[in-house]
Amino acid sequence: MAWDKELAEKRKREELAEKMGGEEKVARQHARGKLDVRERLRLMADPGSFREIGKLAGKGHYGADGDLEDFTPANFLFGKAKVEGRHTVLAADDFTVRGGAADAAIWRKAMLAEQMAHEWKLPLIRLIDGTGGGGSVKMLEDMGLTYVPYLPGWEHVVKNLDTVPVVSLALGSVAGLGAARVVASHYSVMVRGMSHMFTAGPAVVAAIGENHDKEALGGADIHARNGAVDDVVESEKDAFVAARKFLSYLPQTAGRPALRGDTSDGVERRDEALLDAVPEDRRAAYSMRKILESVFDRESVFEIGKMWGQSAITALARLDGWPVAVLASNPSFMGGSWSADAARKIERFVKLANTFGLPVVHLVDNPGFMIGLEAEKAATIRHGVDALNGIYNSKVPWATVIIRKAYGVAGAAMNNHTDFQYRFAWPSGDWGSLPLEGGIEVAYKSELEKAEDPAAHLAAIKERLDKVRSPFRTAEAFMVEDVIDPRETRPLLCEFANLAQERMFE
Repeated sequence: MAWDKELAEKRKREELAEKMGGEEKVARQHARGKLDVRERLRLMADPGSFREIGKLAGKGHYGADGDLEDFTPANFLFGKAKVEGRHTVLAADDFTVRGGAADAAIWRKAMLAEQMAHEWKLPLIRLIDGTGGGGSVKMLEDMGLTYVPYLPGWEHVVKNLDTVPVVSLALGSVAGLGAARVVASHYSVMVRGMSHMFTAGPAVVAAIGENHDKEALGGADIHARNGAVDDVVESEKDAFVAARKFLSYLPQTAGRPALRGDTSDGVERRDEALLDAVPEDRRAAYSMRKILESVFDRESVFEIGKMWGQSAITALARLDGWPVAVLASNPSFMGGSWSADAARKIERFVKLANTFGLPVVHLVDNPGFMIGLEAEKAATIRHGVDALNGIYNSKVPWATVIIRKAYGVAGAAMNNHTDFQYRFAWPSGDWGSLPLEGGIEVAYKSELEKAEDPAAHLAAIKERLDKVRSPFRTAEAFMVEDVIDPRETRPLLCEFANLAQERMFE
């Protein structure tokens, strides 16, 4: 038949590509407890849905007669797949070929993967297991020259961050360009004990007199705590699950509505436990995460960045099936005060919500910015104002529930006050320019000094001020829109979520 010879060569080349870096290197990959690149792609994609692009790209090895004898595939693979039924671009490094280094990847493949995502408006998942981008010093001698660094295709990386959901899974030791590709995403994950990330690896760092192994220099817990990545999981398969979960809350592309999920939880569900969620003692901590689990659709809260900026909780969740971005104070950590890291985390999260049109629900218990010498050294006010500005620049609908404290500039960052205030307070609400605790003795110092019984006089002042600070006094002046029964929080927020969808997309 026509073209039999050519089609036979095509099949041979594809079979050789399936061998990746060869049996020995694939076995070495598996011996490290790691999946090979083709196993990863099969597990990340819905069964049978991955359609590879550029499988024939690589380096052919030819005999004296010019016929193909062997073939080394490019160590970057990509294609279109379905993930949870949605068309998605999958891109993956093959560590078995030249350690996944970008200089061996054929640049145009990586560029087209990124370009395909934003031009065709498809989410992008990167499975990263590459050593970097610049090759080796020995390679420069082979080339006979050096070159000015540049990043082909990076303009597409930048465009993707404004147009489509991007997930990066670090599945090995990544350095240089590999590390940059991990963090240039909306959601990034490392695998504990398997993933490491560096600007430069241990061998290079040793040149400046520092000697560390991979784990000590760039282990997963280091980067989850400094905010370079969003989450840490225990296995590659857990990373795939996390990627699917994250994408399930986001639209296919910016400007489109996210998909509505299960609505069986019931809009009118009321949790009696919310009545006791906040202790009457204003100094006592409580679990904001338990409140989130009660208020949002059951099992829908997906927290992001749990290990850094811990005084703030950022999560994706659902209300009556609709995805929302959740911002909440964490009174169990530094009383919920905004640290520099918390502010950075909040700014990034609000930007994610704004990019993909997710309404924001903000549960507030914020005593203000973190204070003290370390807070000043960390430029807390700089990062705090950046977060505040991000909130004021947000274009998506906001709903705010003041659970307890809201003090000072950080407390005022509950929403953009110039927008319509879809805002409620619980009876535990407590707000002002600064907390009364610690300030009464200063404000009434001279009066207390003159009192016959300073302790009794102080107690009387506190009793008077406790009445003044009642949230119902603020509601009288319509400076807070309503004080609600905590059990009404879910129904009101479900109403908000439905109204927000109509406002943005219908």
